[in-house]
Amino acid sequence: MPSNVEVTLEHAPCPVGCRPSDRVVLTGRDRLHGLPGAFTVVRCETCGLMRTDPRPNLETIGKFYPEEYGPYRDTRVAADDAPPSRIPFWKTLARRLLSTDSRQVPSLRPGRMLEVGCASGSFLFQMAHAGWDVSGIEFSETAATAARAAGYRVHVGPLDSAPDADRLYDLIVGWMVLEHLPNPIQALRRLSAWSKPGAWLAMSVPDAGSLEFRVFGDAWYALDLPRHLFHFTRRTIGRILGLGGWKVRRILWHSNPNNLLQSLRSVCLDRGWRSAADVLFQVIEGRRAPRARLMLGRLLGLLHASGRMTIWAQRDERPEA
Repeated sequence: MPSNVEVTLEHAPCPVGCRPSDRVVLTGRDRLHGLPGAFTVVRCETCGLMRTDPRPNLETIGKFYPEEYGPYRDTRVAADDAPPSRIPFWKTLARRLLSTDSRQVPSLRPGRMLEVGCASGSFLFQMAHAGWDVSGIEFSETAATAARAAGYRVHVGPLDSAPDADRLYDLIVGWMVLEHLPNPIQALRRLSAWSKPGAWLAMSVPDAGSLEFRVFGDAWYALDLPRHLFHFTRRTIGRILGLGGWKVRRILWHSNPNNLLQSLRSVCLDRGWRSAADVLFQVIEGRRAPRARLMLGRLLGLLHASGRMTIWAQRDERPEA
């Protein structure tokens, strides 16, 4: 995005409905694409929820999601991709043992699944070949078009513009998406209304309660300003899910060291240590020290210190939910 392109910022109050009582946590910039602007993270002094404020409004936030945005590119379904059932058992087992993929869902009998923020469709592909009736919602027209070309039903646009579900869902997933939504409580309530009694929700989010965030501050990779509008901790994500009509059943921390490695790389780049940054990039890409990277990821996951977590929740059936 050229530096002369204007972005309109808006103030948004705490979605919990707290009285105005915000404290500035930090100010950062777009480190992923290097697009212009400075963005502030505040913490609500009443409930503790952190959010980006002010933030780009709905009409201009799309400027921070160029077509080369990683999740759009990395989730494309290739014509020669093999469905999971055709992958040899030993390869499947090895991937499960060695994978740092966060996209884990409860063990359920296949039914109807919705993926919010489905990008170009790779998880829809995976679940469809596991027997699920899948559909998606995707903000990016380019990514949604790729998912549709792979044969999947995908609504193009924000969640609040999607039509009500014609049939209720058994499972709803969102991989690193809730922090991008302008009103997560409202979104979760809508998803709850589209779900069957006892339906499951699987959402992954960055963990802003991690030691990484306190150590790296504005250089923390998972901060991802200004695309991340909210910055959840274990406590605040539980509160938001509860207000959205969901009951947390389990939280899993990812065995993935990339938040730490990318944050270290940002510090190296800030200090002009180009050679060290290049080495870290090779480790992140798996081209150097793959075993050490794997062991580091496993350790961070065991210590709940990877800065990434997946929450499994079920629709709350209490009348007041």
